[in-house]
Amino acid sequence: MVQKILVVLGLSVFLSACGIQSIPQAKNATEASLAEVTNQYKRRADLIPALVESVKGFAKQESAVLVGVTEARAKATAMNIDPTKVTPEKLVEFQQAQGQLSQALGRLMMITENYPQLKSDQNFRDLQAQLEGTENRITVARQRYIESINTFNNLVTVPPTNFTNMIFYRHEKMPQWDVSAEEKATVEKAPEVKF
Repeated sequence: MVQKILVVLGLSVFLSACGIQSIPQAKNATEASLAEVTNQYKRRADLIPALVESVKGFAKQESAVLVGVTEARAKATAMNIDPTKVTPEKLVEFQQAQGQLSQALGRLMMITENYPQLKSDQNFRDLQAQLEGTENRITVARQRYIESINTFNNLVTVPPTNFTNMIFYRHEKMPQWDVSAEEKATVEKAPEVKF
Protein backbone atom coordinates (compact mmCIF):
# COMPACT_ATOMS: atom_id res chain seq x y z
CA MET A 1 0.00 0.00 0.00
CA VAL A 2 2.81 2.41 0.92
CA GLN A 3 4.54 1.51 -2.31
CA LYS A 4 1.41 2.36 -4.32
CA ILE A 5 1.15 5.74 -2.59
CA LEU A 6 4.82 6.44 -3.25
CA VAL A 7 4.43 5.41 -6.90
CA VAL A 8 1.36 7.65 -7.30
CA LEU A 9 3.14 10.57 -5.58
CA GLY A 10 6.27 10.01 -7.63
CA LEU A 11 4.27 9.77 -10.83
CA SER A 12 2.30 12.94 -10.02
CA VAL A 13 5.51 14.87 -9.26
CA PHE A 14 7.03 13.57 -12.48
CA LEU A 15 3.95 14.44 -14.54
CA SER A 16 3.59 17.89 -12.99
CA ALA A 17 7.20 18.73 -13.72
CA CYS A 18 7.45 17.15 -17.13
CA GLY A 19 5.24 19.44 -19.17
CA ILE A 20 1.95 17.59 -19.13
CA GLN A 21 0.22 20.94 -18.56
CA SER A 22 2.83 23.41 -19.74
CA ILE A 23 2.94 22.14 -23.33
CA PRO A 24 -0.81 22.60 -23.99
CA GLN A 25 -0.73 25.92 -22.13
CA ALA A 26 2.14 27.12 -24.29
CA LYS A 27 0.32 26.00 -27.43
CA ASN A 28 -2.79 27.91 -26.32
CA ALA A 29 -0.70 31.00 -25.52
CA THR A 30 0.88 30.84 -28.98
CA GLU A 31 -2.52 30.62 -30.65
CA ALA A 32 -3.79 33.54 -28.55
CA SER A 33 -0.72 35.59 -29.48
CA LEU A 34 -1.33 34.96 -33.16
CA ALA A 35 -4.96 36.00 -32.72
CA GLU A 36 -3.74 39.26 -31.15
CA VAL A 37 -1.46 39.93 -34.13
CA THR A 38 -4.44 39.39 -36.43
CA ASN A 39 -6.56 41.63 -34.22
CA GLN A 40 -4.04 44.47 -34.46
CA TYR A 41 -3.88 44.15 -38.25
CA LYS A 42 -7.68 44.28 -38.36
CA ARG A 43 -7.66 47.35 -36.11
CA ARG A 44 -5.24 49.05 -38.48
CA ALA A 45 -7.31 48.10 -41.52
CA ASP A 46 -10.47 49.51 -39.91
CA LEU A 47 -9.04 52.59 -38.19
CA ILE A 48 -6.57 54.15 -40.60
CA PRO A 49 -8.87 54.65 -43.63
CA ALA A 50 -11.52 56.23 -41.38
CA LEU A 51 -8.97 58.60 -39.83
CA VAL A 52 -7.56 59.54 -43.22
CA GLU A 53 -11.05 60.34 -44.54
CA SER A 54 -11.78 62.45 -41.45
CA VAL A 55 -8.57 64.43 -41.91
CA LYS A 56 -9.28 64.80 -45.62
CA GLY A 57 -12.75 66.16 -44.82
CA PHE A 58 -11.46 68.86 -42.46
CA ALA A 59 -8.57 69.71 -44.77
CA LYS A 60 -10.97 69.98 -47.75
CA GLN A 61 -13.37 72.28 -45.88
CA GLU A 62 -10.59 74.51 -44.59
CA SER A 63 -8.89 74.47 -47.96
CA ALA A 64 -12.13 75.59 -49.63
CA VAL A 65 -12.41 78.52 -47.21
CA LEU A 66 -8.78 79.53 -47.70
CA VAL A 67 -9.04 79.21 -51.49
CA GLY A 68 -12.21 81.32 -51.39
CA VAL A 69 -10.43 84.03 -49.39
CA THR A 70 -7.45 83.98 -51.74
CA GLU A 71 -9.61 84.17 -54.87
CA ALA A 72 -11.83 86.92 -53.43
CA ARG A 73 -8.77 88.90 -52.34
CA ALA A 74 -7.24 88.52 -55.81
CA LYS A 75 -10.45 89.79 -57.45
CA ALA A 76 -10.83 92.65 -55.02
CA THR A 77 -7.24 93.83 -55.35
CA ALA A 78 -7.15 93.31 -59.13
CA MET A 79 -10.06 95.66 -59.58
CA ASN A 80 -9.00 99.29 -59.50
CA ILE A 81 -11.37 102.18 -59.79
CA ASP A 82 -10.28 105.42 -61.22
CA PRO A 83 -12.41 108.00 -59.38
CA THR A 84 -12.39 110.25 -62.44
CA LYS A 85 -13.73 107.53 -64.74
CA VAL A 86 -16.11 105.66 -62.47
CA THR A 87 -19.30 104.29 -64.00
CA PRO A 88 -22.25 102.79 -62.13
CA GLU A 89 -21.42 99.38 -63.63
CA LYS A 90 -17.76 99.57 -62.55
CA LEU A 91 -18.83 100.67 -59.09
CA VAL A 92 -21.22 97.67 -58.79
CA GLU A 93 -18.45 95.30 -59.93
CA PHE A 94 -16.05 96.82 -57.42
CA GLN A 95 -18.63 96.54 -54.63
CA GLN A 96 -19.37 92.91 -55.55
CA ALA A 97 -15.67 92.01 -55.48
CA GLN A 98 -15.28 93.70 -52.11
CA GLY A 99 -18.45 91.97 -50.86
CA GLN A 100 -17.13 88.57 -51.92
CA LEU A 101 -13.90 89.27 -50.08
CA SER A 102 -15.85 90.35 -46.99
CA GLN A 103 -17.93 87.16 -47.08
CA ALA A 104 -14.86 84.95 -47.54
CA LEU A 105 -13.07 86.74 -44.72
CA GLY A 106 -16.16 86.33 -42.56
CA ARG A 107 -16.11 82.57 -43.10
CA LEU A 108 -12.40 82.50 -42.34
CA MET A 109 -12.92 84.58 -39.19
CA MET A 110 -15.71 82.27 -38.06
CA ILE A 111 -13.43 79.25 -38.45
CA THR A 112 -10.50 80.91 -36.71
CA GLU A 113 -12.70 82.17 -33.87
CA ASN A 114 -14.21 78.74 -33.34
CA TYR A 115 -10.93 76.96 -33.93
CA PRO A 116 -7.92 79.16 -33.12
CA GLN A 117 -5.77 76.55 -34.81
CA LEU A 118 -7.23 75.08 -37.91
CA LYS A 119 -8.68 71.65 -37.21
CA SER A 120 -6.87 69.94 -40.04
CA ASP A 121 -3.51 70.78 -38.44
CA GLN A 122 -4.50 68.97 -35.23
CA ASN A 123 -6.15 66.18 -37.18
CA PHE A 124 -2.95 65.58 -39.13
CA ARG A 125 -1.06 65.36 -35.83
CA ASP A 126 -3.69 63.01 -34.40
CA LEU A 127 -3.51 60.84 -37.51
CA GLN A 128 0.25 60.71 -37.23
CA ALA A 129 0.01 59.69 -33.56
CA GLN A 130 -2.61 57.03 -34.39
CA LEU A 131 -0.45 55.63 -37.19
CA GLU A 132 2.55 55.45 -34.89
CA GLY A 133 0.51 53.91 -32.07
CA THR A 134 -1.05 51.34 -34.38
CA GLU A 135 2.30 50.28 -35.78
CA ASN A 136 3.69 50.02 -32.24
CA ARG A 137 0.75 47.81 -31.20
CA ILE A 138 1.37 45.53 -34.15
CA THR A 139 5.07 45.34 -33.32
CA VAL A 140 4.34 44.44 -29.68
CA ALA A 141 1.78 41.80 -30.72
CA ARG A 142 4.23 40.23 -33.17
CA GLN A 143 6.99 40.27 -30.54
CA ARG A 144 4.71 38.48 -28.05
CA TYR A 145 3.83 35.91 -30.71
CA ILE A 146 7.51 35.30 -31.44
CA GLU A 147 8.21 34.86 -27.71
CA SER A 148 5.30 32.43 -27.28
CA ILE A 149 6.53 30.35 -30.23
CA ASN A 150 9.98 30.28 -28.67
CA THR A 151 8.53 29.11 -25.32
CA PHE A 152 6.45 26.41 -27.02
CA ASN A 153 9.35 25.22 -29.17
CA ASN A 154 11.57 24.98 -26.09
CA LEU A 155 8.95 22.86 -24.32
CA VAL A 156 8.59 20.41 -27.20
CA THR A 157 12.30 20.12 -28.02
CA VAL A 158 14.24 20.51 -24.74
CA PRO A 159 14.38 17.76 -22.07
CA PRO A 160 12.65 16.86 -19.81
CA THR A 161 9.43 18.27 -21.28
CA ASN A 162 10.22 16.96 -24.75
CA PHE A 163 9.87 13.42 -23.35
CA THR A 164 6.28 14.22 -22.40
CA ASN A 165 5.73 15.66 -25.86
CA MET A 166 7.14 12.51 -27.51
CA ILE A 167 4.96 10.24 -25.37
CA PHE A 168 1.66 12.14 -25.16
CA TYR A 169 1.37 14.98 -27.68
CA ARG A 170 3.79 14.57 -30.57
CA HIS A 171 3.65 18.29 -31.41
CA GLU A 172 6.05 19.51 -34.03
CA LYS A 173 8.16 22.58 -33.55
CA MET A 174 6.24 25.69 -34.71
CA PRO A 175 7.77 27.88 -37.40
CA GLN A 176 8.86 31.33 -36.27
CA TRP A 177 7.19 34.50 -37.56
CA ASP A 178 8.44 35.33 -41.01
CA VAL A 179 7.31 37.07 -44.15
CA SER A 180 7.42 35.85 -47.73
CA ALA A 181 10.20 36.88 -50.06
CA GLU A 182 7.77 39.20 -51.88
CA GLU A 183 6.72 40.85 -48.63
CA LYS A 184 10.29 41.32 -47.42
CA ALA A 185 10.82 43.95 -50.11
CA THR A 186 7.74 45.91 -49.06
CA VAL A 187 7.83 45.52 -45.26
CA GLU A 188 11.09 47.33 -44.98
CA LYS A 189 9.29 50.40 -46.32
CA ALA A 190 6.55 52.04 -44.23
CA PRO A 191 3.12 52.24 -45.90
CA GLU A 192 2.30 55.51 -47.61
CA VAL A 193 -0.60 57.66 -46.53
CA LYS A 194 -1.87 59.75 -49.45
CA PHE A 195 -4.08 62.82 -49.20
